[in-house]
Amino acid sequence: MNIGFIGVGKLGMPCAEAMVKKGHTVTGYDIDTKTSEYITIADTIESCVKDKDMVFIAVPTPHDSEYDGRTPSAHLDPKDFAYEIVENCMREANRFMNKDQLLVLISTVIPGTVRYRLSYHASNTRFIYNPYLIAMGSVEWDFLNPEMIMIGTQDGSETGDAKMLTDFYKTMMENDPRYVTGTWDECECIKVFYNTFISAKIGLVNMIQDVAVKQGNINVDVVTDALANSTMRIMGPKYMVAGMGDAGACHPRDNIALRYMAQRLELGYDLFDSIMNAREVQAKNIAKLLVQHAKEKDLPIIIHGKAYKPNVPYIDGSYSLLVGHYCGEMGVVPTYADPLTGDDITDVVKAVVLLAHCAEVTYDYADVDKKQKLYFSIDDGSIVIDPWRRFTTDKNIRVIHYGNTREF
Repeated sequence: MNIGFIGVGKLGMPCAEAMVKKGHTVTGYDIDTKTSEYITIADTIESCVKDKDMVFIAVPTPHDSEYDGRTPSAHLDPKDFAYEIVENCMREANRFMNKDQLLVLISTVIPGTVRYRLSYHASNTRFIYNPYLIAMGSVEWDFLNPEMIMIGTQDGSETGDAKMLTDFYKTMMENDPRYVTGTWDECECIKVFYNTFISAKIGLVNMIQDVAVKQGNINVDVVTDALANSTMRIMGPKYMVAGMGDAGACHPRDNIALRYMAQRLELGYDLFDSIMNAREVQAKNIAKLLVQHAKEKDLPIIIHGKAYKPNVPYIDGSYSLLVGHYCGEMGVVPTYADPLTGDDITDVVKAVVLLAHCAEVTYDYADVDKKQKLYFSIDDGSIVIDPWRRFTTDKNIRVIHYGNTREF
């Protein structure tokens, strides 16, 4: 098929290029200068959408910068995403499209946004809401191997445009995913509640980690492994390893936006606030341990990993920065080690080190590099706090497997 793709950034470009690799022709457009060996880059939205069978829009719906999760945000008033970028792109695309073409919106929005704010911008063309389940660091793999594909139509119909989009994806998908067709509103819900389910799972398993630290004689992995394999009544094993908290450009902000939704709909309760509050308290607990050891041994704190996950340069919603924020509040400002964010440490350093990154756990589901390298050399006499409980060493370093307090 002949595809237009508006928004070829860190999410859109790998998806657009994957479409080409699977046999389709793609013309992309972005406000920033882009180059690609696979897709044609257009100078205008008009040339991007002209004569295309389908046009995808994958542009940001940003939140206020205070709300991304790298600093405490649970105390802030709930706030919705900003939709101006999506609206501008939809309006411009609509000017040059017709009823023979299908406009597909990928961007994350909260329930009700498409129906009451966005859909009328697609008056000249047909329209589907089709959010993706994709994570940075494994974008192309996630695109081609999704758990499900959500296709939102005005009335939830599975025929016509929904079938056309389903047939398109079937030419590319590598894992035979589920296709879930629903109304715009249902697919909005599936997307954001999928993300907040992950946030809740991470908050729960990290609460078990806190219990292990305070109670003693508990290896959190024994508990979480048992729960992860309880598939009759709970769920699958993904996100059932205690470690660092939920992070990134999506999950923390989605919970905050759902706080806004709960308030707007007058639900009378706000689970999302509890999830965000737990996330912050758990970060503070790690910070307390780091600061305690740093002050006792008169050592600096180094956080191994500044980006929100390994193998990416993005600090949006970084849990490392949140932990560092609390360390600073307690009087010890940490240093970060992360080559992809430009935080290089070339010396051999004696310090209290938090191993924030663990590719083995983060990418356990994807066909990407899972080997986690140390970003700097840790000297003898250091204290390493490993919330993933994977690190071992032959050096004279004290290793604390955070969450494992077994004495036997």
